[in-house]
Amino acid sequence: MVDLKRSEIRTIEEAFSFSPGYVLNFSDRTYSEFFEDEFGINIDDAVYHTHGTSKGKRLRAFIEREDAAVVAYVLRKLWEYRCSESKPDLSSDEEARIQSKFFSVISRIEGDHQVSRTDALERFKSDHTLEELILAIERDITAHKPAAALDRLHTYCMKKFAHLLEMRGQPASREEALHARVGRYVKILESERELREMTRRIIKSSISVFEQFNHVRNDRTFAHDNDILDDAEARFIFEGVSAFLRFLKMVDSSRFGS
Repeated sequence: MVDLKRSEIRTIEEAFSFSPGYVLNFSDRTYSEFFEDEFGINIDDAVYHTHGTSKGKRLRAFIEREDAAVVAYVLRKLWEYRCSESKPDLSSDEEARIQSKFFSVISRIEGDHQVSRTDALERFKSDHTLEELILAIERDITAHKPAAALDRLHTYCMKKFAHLLEMRGQPASREEALHARVGRYVKILESERELREMTRRIIKSSISVFEQFNHVRNDRTFAHDNDILDDAEARFIFEGVSAFLRFLKMVDSSRFGS
């Protein structure tokens, strides 16, 4: 639940051109489709009718009712739509003023509820499946479903390390386990450059971490009919794997994600 000041509500209304009850250039149909396609949310649900049934009033009820992280994510996506599809006729100064105020509200909302970072996930090649995979992980994390995200994070890591190996002329087979791919990549990295002892130890220790990640994915996620991890443990694992991906990016800055 997000508790916004009236001035912050007015900032959102100004950004999305509520006039009166409208939101940007959405029709009732395209508004419903946007929420369904982008977020899997039925914005026509009666729970969002507390202020009325117009698009603007339903958005206000959504903001008041839903979790802070979800609200921030939806508002960011609406802003992206505004920039790409709606394009209000404003001067550059007026647009800058609205943008500054709007993202100040977003920062305040996001500060109310911290979620795991997903910046370690890189679109390392042009691939529709990779794009959909990353978007699915981001949706799971934003919706506070870290256990669901772990299955897809494992798939992302399989694709990422296969890419890193392929870039070095060492393709991975479909049957090769994640930790085996990581192990081969670590050996290649050691041969390519001199690593400090602490860096080498951290990287080598990751092989056993990714081996355990295989077990977590197979036995404690929705990959199969499993009892899933509780949210706290799932989030810890997600953040640990993500931190290692960021670390590798730093160590292998010249090739990682190329």
